[in-house]
Amino acid sequence: MTTLLNIQHLTTQLPTARGLLTAVDDVSFTLEAGEIFGVVGESGSGKSMTCRSILRLVPRPGRVVGGQVLYQGRDLNALSSADMQKIRGKEISMIFQDPMVALNPVLRVGTQLQETLLEHPVVDSNAAAQKRAAELMRLVGIPAPERRLRDYPHEFSGGMCQRVVIAIALACQPRIILADEPTTALDVTIQDQILKLLTSLQKEFQLSLVLVTHNLGIVAQTCQRVAVMYAGQIVELAETRELFRVPRHPYTVGLLNCVPRLNDDDQARRLTPIPGAPPDLVSPPSGCRFHPRCPLASEECKSGNFPLREVKPGHFSACIKTNLLEQSTDIWPLEVVAS
Repeated sequence: MTTLLNIQHLTTQLPTARGLLTAVDDVSFTLEAGEIFGVVGESGSGKSMTCRSILRLVPRPGRVVGGQVLYQGRDLNALSSADMQKIRGKEISMIFQDPMVALNPVLRVGTQLQETLLEHPVVDSNAAAQKRAAELMRLVGIPAPERRLRDYPHEFSGGMCQRVVIAIALACQPRIILADEPTTALDVTIQDQILKLLTSLQKEFQLSLVLVTHNLGIVAQTCQRVAVMYAGQIVELAETRELFRVPRHPYTVGLLNCVPRLNDDDQARRLTPIPGAPPDLVSPPSGCRFHPRCPLASEECKSGNFPLREVKPGHFSACIKTNLLEQSTDIWPLEVVAS
C-alpha cells in the first residue's frame, strides 16, 4: 500500500495559567491510501488535537512544537501559511465534532459550500459553484438540494447539518478526510446513517479516512487499523481485529472491558470500569502515564520512558507488562490476570 500521511513524533503544547499543557506528546503513525484508520480513547486523550495539529488548526496560543507531518513526502509543518492553505480543504479536509458549530450560522449553506469550491478553485464561476454545491448536497443525501442551498444552518436538523459538513469536506475531492467524532452530537439512529454515508463515500472515492471516536463498536465495524490514545500519547497501535482479539496494553483492555457484549458466555460478567481519572497533562505522572490506574503497575512502571515497541508484526504497545497479557485470546478483567 502507498503511505499518504506519515506522522513522526508530533508534539503540541497549549499554554495555560498553570503552565504548559502537552496535548499531543510524541505521536507517530502512518495512514495508507484507501485506509480507514481509527483513533480511540477517553475524552481529553488528545485525539481531536492530533487532527487539528495535522492541519495546523491548533487554537492559539497553542502550537505544534515538534515532529513532522509528512504528506506525500512534504512536511506540512515546514510550509508557509499560504502553501498550507492550498493543502487544507483541497488535499486534506476535516469534519468537526459539532456540525452546528462547524457551520457559520449567518451564512446560507449554499454560500458556505460555494466558498470552498471557489477558494481553491475547483470551479471557475459562481454558476458552476452553485451547480456543484447542489450536486454535493444530493450526493450526501439531502433532498431538494437546489432549494435547501438557500437555507441557513438553523433550518436543518443536526443530522442534515452533518451531511452539509461532509459535503463541504468532499467539495474539493481531497485524498484524506480527518473525521473528528462525526457522530457524537447526533442521536443513535442518525449516527448510524452518518457512519454508513461516510464509509460508502470512502469506498466510492477511495478516500483515506482518519476516524476519531470513543465508540469501540464503530471502530470494529469500519477501521482497518486503530491507535489507542491516553494522556496525549499513543499507547497501542494494531490492526483492528488483532487489537480486539489480543490487546497488549492494560488501558486497551480496560476500554474493552467497558463495552457490553451480547454473547451468552458474557451475560454473567459485569462491565469493569477503569478506576480513577485521566491525569492532569500540565503535570502528568512520571513513567507510564497509566500507572496510577493500572492493576499491573509496578515500581518499574513509575519511572523511565515507555515508547511504542513492536510486540508482534504490525502490533505496537507502550506497555512493559505485555508478557502478562499474552496468554489469553479473549478479553478478561485485568484483576484476573494480575492475580
